[in-house]
Amino acid sequence: MNQSTASATQNQQVLDALARCIAACEMCATACLHEDDIKMMVPCIRLDRDCADICRLTHAFIARSSDHAQHVLKECIEICQKCADECGQHKHDHCKQCADACRACVEACKSYQK
Repeated sequence: MNQSTASATQNQQVLDALARCIAACEMCATACLHEDDIKMMVPCIRLDRDCADICRLTHAFIARSSDHAQHVLKECIEICQKCADECGQHKHDHCKQCADACRACVEACKSYQK
């Protein structure tokens, strides 16, 4: 594999992880709104929304090879980790799936960092 092929593969891996994280966070936030104790789920919903948004921005910056991608990537890692920690505290399947997607995204983003 030449360098440009390796780079394209690495780009695709992080882009895929970001896309999966966006979807998981959106689904989790929506499902949280239907839980019996919505008040308890507010921190989860807020982090889901923040995480989905920073992942969208990071996805766009990486896809367009922005000079600012590395800066945004650091924020993405931080917010994804916080979302994984929050969702990991809840017993709901949607929260567990979101926490898993966030953790995978953190790892993919760390691997992508230069």
